[in-house]
Amino acid sequence: MSKFRNYFSETITEMTQNVTWPTWKELQSNALIVVVASVIFALLVFAMDNVFGITGSPASTWKGVVGFIYSFF
Repeated sequence: MSKFRNYFSETITEMTQNVTWPTWKELQSNALIVVVASVIFALLVFAMDNVFGITGSPASTWKGVVGFIYSFF
Protein backbone atom coordinates (compact mmCIF):
# COMPACT_ATOMS: atom_id res chain seq x y z
CA MET A 1 0.00 0.00 0.00
CA SER A 2 2.93 2.35 0.63
CA LYS A 3 4.13 1.90 -2.98
CA PHE A 4 0.68 2.91 -4.19
CA ARG A 5 0.64 6.00 -1.97
CA ASN A 6 4.22 6.85 -2.95
CA TYR A 7 3.32 6.59 -6.65
CA PHE A 8 0.48 9.10 -6.33
CA SER A 9 2.56 11.40 -4.19
CA GLU A 10 5.34 11.45 -6.79
CA THR A 11 2.81 11.92 -9.58
CA ILE A 12 1.30 14.97 -7.90
CA THR A 13 4.76 16.41 -7.26
CA GLU A 14 5.75 15.83 -10.89
CA MET A 15 2.58 17.43 -12.27
CA THR A 16 2.67 20.49 -10.02
CA GLN A 17 6.38 21.28 -9.83
CA ASN A 18 8.22 19.78 -12.81
CA VAL A 19 5.75 20.16 -15.67
CA THR A 20 5.71 23.40 -17.64
CA TRP A 21 2.07 24.26 -18.32
CA PRO A 22 1.09 26.56 -21.19
CA THR A 23 -0.33 29.97 -20.46
CA TRP A 24 -4.02 30.64 -21.10
CA LYS A 25 -3.15 32.66 -24.23
CA GLU A 26 -0.96 29.85 -25.62
CA LEU A 27 -3.69 27.33 -24.90
CA GLN A 28 -6.30 29.40 -26.74
CA SER A 29 -3.98 29.93 -29.69
CA ASN A 30 -3.15 26.24 -30.01
CA ALA A 31 -6.80 25.25 -29.62
CA LEU A 32 -7.74 27.65 -32.43
CA ILE A 33 -5.07 26.12 -34.68
CA VAL A 34 -6.41 22.62 -33.98
CA VAL A 35 -10.02 23.67 -34.69
CA VAL A 36 -9.10 25.40 -37.97
CA ALA A 37 -6.95 22.47 -39.10
CA SER A 38 -9.76 20.02 -38.24
CA VAL A 39 -12.31 22.01 -40.25
CA ILE A 40 -9.96 22.25 -43.24
CA PHE A 41 -9.28 18.51 -43.09
CA ALA A 42 -13.01 17.72 -42.82
CA LEU A 43 -13.76 19.93 -45.84
CA LEU A 44 -10.98 18.25 -47.79
CA VAL A 45 -12.37 14.78 -47.04
CA PHE A 46 -15.89 16.00 -47.93
CA ALA A 47 -14.63 17.37 -51.27
CA MET A 48 -12.76 14.15 -52.05
CA ASP A 49 -15.87 12.09 -51.26
CA ASN A 50 -17.93 14.22 -53.63
CA VAL A 51 -15.32 14.19 -56.41
CA PHE A 52 -14.87 10.44 -56.27
CA GLY A 53 -18.58 9.86 -55.72
CA ILE A 54 -18.42 7.95 -52.48
CA THR A 55 -21.86 8.28 -50.92
CA GLY A 56 -22.09 5.18 -48.76
CA SER A 57 -25.00 3.69 -50.69
CA PRO A 58 -24.17 0.52 -52.66
CA ALA A 59 -26.45 1.58 -55.53
CA SER A 60 -24.76 4.95 -56.02
CA THR A 61 -21.08 4.17 -55.51
CA TRP A 62 -19.81 5.91 -58.67
CA LYS A 63 -21.47 9.29 -58.80
CA GLY A 64 -19.66 12.60 -58.97
CA VAL A 65 -16.84 13.51 -61.36
CA VAL A 66 -15.46 9.98 -61.67
CA GLY A 67 -18.94 8.56 -62.36
CA PHE A 68 -19.48 11.27 -64.96
CA ILE A 69 -16.25 10.33 -66.72
CA TYR A 70 -17.05 6.60 -66.54
CA SER A 71 -20.49 7.21 -68.10
CA PHE A 72 -18.74 7.97 -71.41
CA PHE A 73 -17.16 4.49 -71.58
